[in-house]
Amino acid sequence: MIAGSWITAVALLALAIWITLLAARGGFWRCAQRDDRDEPAADPVRWPSVAAVVPARNEADMIPHSVASLMAQDYPGPFSVILVDDNSDDATLAVAHGLAARSPGRLTIVAGAPLAAGWTGKLWAMHQGIARAEASAAPPDYLLLTDADIGYDRHTLQTLVRRAEAGDLVLVSLMAKLRCRSLAERALIPAFIFFFQMLYPFAWVNARDTRTAAAAGGCMLVRRDALATAGGVASIRGALIDDCALAARLKQQGPIWLGLTERVSSLRAYASLGDIRRMVARSAYAQLRYSRWILLGAVSGLALTYLAAPPIALLGSGAAQRVAAAVWILMAAAFLPTVRFYRLSPLWAPLLPAIAAVYLGFTLDSACQHVRGRGGFWKGRAQALPADGQ
Repeated sequence: MIAGSWITAVALLALAIWITLLAARGGFWRCAQRDDRDEPAADPVRWPSVAAVVPARNEADMIPHSVASLMAQDYPGPFSVILVDDNSDDATLAVAHGLAARSPGRLTIVAGAPLAAGWTGKLWAMHQGIARAEASAAPPDYLLLTDADIGYDRHTLQTLVRRAEAGDLVLVSLMAKLRCRSLAERALIPAFIFFFQMLYPFAWVNARDTRTAAAAGGCMLVRRDALATAGGVASIRGALIDDCALAARLKQQGPIWLGLTERVSSLRAYASLGDIRRMVARSAYAQLRYSRWILLGAVSGLALTYLAAPPIALLGSGAAQRVAAAVWILMAAAFLPTVRFYRLSPLWAPLLPAIAAVYLGFTLDSACQHVRGRGGFWKGRAQALPADGQ
């Protein structure tokens, strides 16, 4: 049995945290910012030109689906696709040329230069693709910055451009719906989206009078002139969390918009816990600015917010037990809209504390990988800054 006045104090503090999160953090938990809500009804007077830029490293199995979905877009204006092969050592380049041969003039292949010092691989490849788009006889009005593992419904580009033009937005980004089929995905993927929305409340991102900025790197429609004025991707060349870094730069140029979607989906499977661990650990410590002090604060905050209430609710007594039970109920209620968005059983919602404990472990692993010189490890590259002793 857990008892004591300090236990009651912990439960009350956790309750205060959750009341604040639910009432005063942009309603992040409601999943209300979605691209199928409040869609602009009118088409632009002129459909602007768009070039999609797809950096690809060892994605031979993905691009037949992702790039094909781009080339199948039903878009009334000029549209082209540029794929940058980021020094792949598989059949990515050969597969890309095969796709280009089937659609002459629609797909341009760029063989990427060796990785330049100070750049992450994705941004270096993206930079080369943007340069190719800008060097064309008629540079595009917009750039669709996307990933090689993202699939699009046929009308997605129309909806992106329609929203950008109607709102005079410099950035429209959609959070691709991640796969949620394997047990590991069902257990952990919805929480990944939940935590992202908590860190960057979409309503605050979309408000024109706030400084909060974020984007989802799998799908970012960017106004080309605004990107150039912001310094291009060269201004964030070493960023691991490049989408949010780019969004922060662009929000200084004009309004941005970020939402959930059913129209854009991730094609990459995360069959096991280890697959998701590697995905999260790649950038979790970067989110904490590689600081051991911020890591300590984050671990303490996660423990108080997510982990303290369940043992008190199960093993405590009196007021502490009742307060902790209320915290657990609030936690599950907050998680439920995300669980429903992924069409999972509501029985997953009360498991959020256990899921958060797994993510806490991923975060600690991210810090350990950084110290070992493997920070930001992806596709054979460790791209984070060296351990700095913070």
